[in-house]
Amino acid sequence: MGAKPHRLIGLVCAAALAVAAPGVFAGAQKYEPLSAAVQARLQRSVADEGATRVAFTSDAEAEAWLARMSPRLARRMADEAARREFLLTAHYEAVRAGLEPELVLGLIQVESNFRKYAVSSAGARGFMQVMPFWTQVIGSPDHNLFHLRTSLRYGCTILRHYLDIERGDMYRALARYNGSLGKNSGYSEKVLGAWRRHWAVDAPAPQTPAHAAREPAAHGAATPPRSPARAATVSPPAARPHTSTPMKYMGAP
Repeated sequence: MGAKPHRLIGLVCAAALAVAAPGVFAGAQKYEPLSAAVQARLQRSVADEGATRVAFTSDAEAEAWLARMSPRLARRMADEAARREFLLTAHYEAVRAGLEPELVLGLIQVESNFRKYAVSSAGARGFMQVMPFWTQVIGSPDHNLFHLRTSLRYGCTILRHYLDIERGDMYRALARYNGSLGKNSGYSEKVLGAWRRHWAVDAPAPQTPAHAAREPAAHGAATPPRSPARAATVSPPAARPHTSTPMKYMGAP
């Protein structure tokens, strides 16, 4: 589906403003030839619509996780409904790839500082700063790397791939993701530090400004479930990861 001209202009301007944004430590994954088996596996991972693991065991667990993470993201993503969708999508895609959701949040903080239209000097795009060549190698040329779920699907799939290559060595997998393997860039330390300081479940909660406590909840904001907890999973993503169906977990309004 083609975008209207004024929307295209807006996207281009937003992307231009995001280039070399302050606080971003984006690099670039490097193209490496893949065996046919690995390429096929990554293609299935990007396209597969089925959930491989349960993301949350109950609505109560989902709401508790959101309650811990949402305030930490509020300074960077003010809209509560957008924040909720982002966090649920990030959690689902991380768990789906066998990654810690909080680690993925730390990586996004370092790569794009949660800027949807961030573009690195090397051309990496979106929340997870995915290089465009990946759409040709394991996806489809029409996949939009600025789209929330597409960026997270590709990013988590690629990081999982690098973690497998490095036999579980997250330090080296992160450096490979950033294109800084073998260099003394400090990238892996930055991601792991962001994870531990800001996103780990036991990380200190941010102080809530006094005025924020008096403000009414944003339209569409999450409310704690009032019914007893029941089994819940994040809804499987659409078969084409560039679609825009909102992410929810079962039992959400």
